[in-house]
Amino acid sequence: MSLLTGSANAVKYTLFGFNLIFLITGIILIAVGAGVGAVYTGYKLFLAGKFFSIPTFLIVIGAFIILISFFGCWGALKENYCLVLSFSVMLAIIFILELAAGISGYVLRNDASDLIKTSLTSSLSEYNADNHNAITKLWDDIQGDFDCCGVTTYKDWVVTFPNEDLPMSCCTIPVGTVGTFTCNATEEVDPNRHKDGCLDGFSAYISAHAVSLGAAGVVIAVLQFFGVIFACYIAREIKIRNGITGFM
Repeated sequence: MSLLTGSANAVKYTLFGFNLIFLITGIILIAVGAGVGAVYTGYKLFLAGKFFSIPTFLIVIGAFIILISFFGCWGALKENYCLVLSFSVMLAIIFILELAAGISGYVLRNDASDLIKTSLTSSLSEYNADNHNAITKLWDDIQGDFDCCGVTTYKDWVVTFPNEDLPMSCCTIPVGTVGTFTCNATEEVDPNRHKDGCLDGFSAYISAHAVSLGAAGVVIAVLQFFGVIFACYIAREIKIRNGITGFM
């Protein structure tokens, strides 16, 4: 006969069900961390190291959750006090780590604009320079993808092109253009030149992914908080029914 009966037995299997959910949340954390990390990797030349630390942290936490979810399932089914208690402690630690990761994601969102502005500004002079093809390509990709030019304005390029030339990616080449097309800053208003700087659009894009990291960490941490409560309750029931003395 099971050591746990009635409502306690129902809670035991509820804990088992929670472990299956934790297994899924671990996979979700790995997917979110890997997905955001992949996006950031595409712009790694313009992003500080802290942009990559949180996605990596979530991947590690996700892998750890998958590992201990099996541990928790085994402890719940076998009604082993030490296993369930250990599972509760590990889950509490993960809860704290996830909450920290979630908060860090939101903090990173607030700092993103300043960090990105520094990187973009310092890289302007390296555009089209020898041995800086990667930076040149990345600038062209960003200006093309976000329909922007320069950091905050097209005039930022004067540090690189004092003759008022601009990268071709700063302009939209009209359909049907034949021959030479020039993109420059000689005219105050040019319908073919991108009007906005890249900072706002690019930083908003990066910040949105930082928010997804924060949301994933906080939401799953809240879910695991209830898992800790269930696990502690099961451990207490097992202890009482087995006459175990000591902690809890």
